[in-house]
Amino acid sequence: MSRRPLEIGPAGERTALAIERARAARGLAQRQLAAHVTELGRPMSNTMLSRIERRQRRCDVDDLVVISAALGVSPLALLHGTP
Repeated sequence: MSRRPLEIGPAGERTALAIERARAARGLAQRQLAAHVTELGRPMSNTMLSRIERRQRRCDVDDLVVISAALGVSPLALLHGTP
């Protein structure tokens, strides 16, 4: 059985861009945000966060909820691309 390539749809694209913009607007490096997400109970490396922002890794709902809390925005704002 062959593996399907990673497919990230329009909502995933918007969310990844919104995460990157919100992080940059707060002056946070990827490693800082990843550390904060980890402190909130969702282990995440800066590599994982980088892959989400570069659309090479899906941002699942658990990631989204904790990333949004770490950024101080609602998950819905990130989904809509308006942090």
